[in-house]
Amino acid sequence: MGLTGKFINFEGIDGAGKSTHIQFVADLLQSYGKTVVQTREPGGTALGESLRQLLLQDKMHLETEALLMFAARRENIAQVIQPALDRGDWVICDRFSDSSFAYQGGGRHLAIEKLDALEQWVHPNLQPDLTLLFDVPIEVARSRLNATRDLDKFEREQASFFNNTRNEYLRRAAAFPQRFRIIDSTKTIAEIRAELSHLISALCEQNAHE
Repeated sequence: MGLTGKFINFEGIDGAGKSTHIQFVADLLQSYGKTVVQTREPGGTALGESLRQLLLQDKMHLETEALLMFAARRENIAQVIQPALDRGDWVICDRFSDSSFAYQGGGRHLAIEKLDALEQWVHPNLQPDLTLLFDVPIEVARSRLNATRDLDKFEREQASFFNNTRNEYLRRAAAFPQRFRIIDSTKTIAEIRAELSHLISALCEQNAHE
């Protein structure tokens, strides 16, 4: 009992504040005695990190972008995520396929059917156990982006792009309520972490009884 690994992904538009809480959740899980593996997308492996540089900086055809996202994801699953889950470890991933649906599907208008096909090909039997969607109004997210550093090509997109991306995230949250939890990221860090603590506690308790 309690040896099954769990998979948690963090999602949200750029500037939503999700990255602020990833280490907090990792530390919290470790306090419950879980072995935690952290990864990110695109990235997580040597190949994935090389693809990340291309994807975040280079202009390319929309379908090329989606295919490379899923190629990096396939490698991350094969090398990092699935082996960790098989060991009974808990995986925290900064973005997963929900990001492809939101950014390439919602933001860039790639047909959702094509993304569905890629998802079924790349990970037909794997979905996160818990998806934490950090949600904020577009103007709040835009104001949070750090203008003192170089922004990647997604962060440089217009507000309309992020509005469409956010809407697709919310559509997916409504479509998959069993795994999505929407976090109001306009709240204070303390308020958000109290909510995260409750969610993680519940997931750990559920895991202990499986």
